[in-house]
Amino acid sequence: MKRPLIKYVLRSVHLRSNLYIKSIMKQIFILFLALFFMLDLSAQDKHFTQFYASPLTLNPALTGAYNGRYRVSTIFRDQWSRVLESPYRTFATELDVRFKVNTNSQYKDAAAVGLVFFRDKVSGVDFGTQQIALSGAYHKGLSYDNKQFLTVAFQGAIAQRNLNFEQLTFGDEFDGLTGFNFDTDEELPINNFSYGDLSVGINYAFTPKVRKSFYVGFAMHHILQPEVSFYKEELDDDEQPIGSEKLYTRLSTQLSAEIPFSETFSILPRLLVAKQGPHFEINAGANLRFMLNDYSSNSLYIGGWVRPVGMEDNGFGLDALVLMVGLQQGNFLFGVSYDANLKDLTQYQQGQGAFELSISYFGDFENSNIMCPSF
Repeated sequence: MKRPLIKYVLRSVHLRSNLYIKSIMKQIFILFLALFFMLDLSAQDKHFTQFYASPLTLNPALTGAYNGRYRVSTIFRDQWSRVLESPYRTFATELDVRFKVNTNSQYKDAAAVGLVFFRDKVSGVDFGTQQIALSGAYHKGLSYDNKQFLTVAFQGAIAQRNLNFEQLTFGDEFDGLTGFNFDTDEELPINNFSYGDLSVGINYAFTPKVRKSFYVGFAMHHILQPEVSFYKEELDDDEQPIGSEKLYTRLSTQLSAEIPFSETFSILPRLLVAKQGPHFEINAGANLRFMLNDYSSNSLYIGGWVRPVGMEDNGFGLDALVLMVGLQQGNFLFGVSYDANLKDLTQYQQGQGAFELSISYFGDFENSNIMCPSF
């Protein structure tokens, strides 16, 4: 009888130790994520490497900035899949429609409306952000030949953030033997809230001839600086909000061009400079465009990028190197990119990368000229 009893005791001790270790590891992981979220919520937005493949999240003034009737765009980002069992995943899909404006002016003005759905998800703790935004833009013609436009635009949005507490466990839930079967006494905040947001943008487009263009734009996101803390409704003894966190206003400038060197080859330099609170970021690089034939705009794109970032207290350094490959086939535009992150999350020097896939479709698209920069 002694051996079965000893086996039972050892087995129980082993089970309890395993459960306790798993509990400690999970709480450490949750603490890390909580610290990350605290920094992230009050600091900077999620971003896309292929920023021109998601034009309405880049600058509201790019709503309807293309030569066609409508555009549908989708982009998906998978980040840190080599480090986390449930990586960060970001998704956005957009629809914008361009209309001709009949005025007495000889300039060919246009207006556009756009709808954006954005979702950012951390599956491990089921933390998510969803947003629906509506954009409106007016494209003012600056030349009779329809080659220059100045665009002003706005974007209003409603966002929702949620966290599933059922995915979390705490030390006081452990029953000491079989698992986490007790109720927790932790004081948890609300797990779901919404907020409004507002952005504005301006963009100048100049396309002197086919496959030769220049664009410059400026955008201001989160003008209202919405409150994004889960503890925003909790008050301390002095009736002040606990853990109040506002989303910093983000300022960004975009520059792009297409410079042809031959009938079938051109270079497309791209630059995005953004500042949000103490964070500063630059995306700089160029894509090479190779025309696949002489009678259509079907093209192959190959590009390389660098992304230096900085904070006021931590200086400025190179964050990632990026490789991008794209294909334009008829009305479709496909893009694939990978970020080789140069900053390590762990002591084992395991680089954290990000994969992106984008697809765009242009309706009533005129092959001779694209008004909107791609990728």
